[in-house]
Amino acid sequence: MKDPTNTGLIRIWRACGNSLKGMRAAIRYESAFRQEAALCLVLIPVACWLGRNVVEIILLVGSCLLVLATELMNSAVEAAIDRIGLERHELSGRAKDLGSAAVFVMLGLALLTWGLIAWSRFVG
Repeated sequence: MKDPTNTGLIRIWRACGNSLKGMRAAIRYESAFRQEAALCLVLIPVACWLGRNVVEIILLVGSCLLVLATELMNSAVEAAIDRIGLERHELSGRAKDLGSAAVFVMLGLALLTWGLIAWSRFVG
């Protein structure tokens, strides 16, 4: 049954609380997320210097945030799979590998974005 008090601003407030709880869990339990978040803390100020306009800055910062978002989704998949059971299963392994591949693709996008913008600023 749906909670009648969970509407409007109350629902948004609770959703924000759940999001913060998820961020705390990622920081506490996920070393890959901590590493990527630390890198983002360095790269985001660099993006403000490297980007020559608002669009470039958004692309640089956005690529960093996409990596973090994808890592959070990958961690969620891994946690759900581990909750089901720790025994080896082909589909569980595939799910974890696919999540890892998604992070890899986002890291490639970030590298490409940063590389092309840096190239155009310093070489082109």
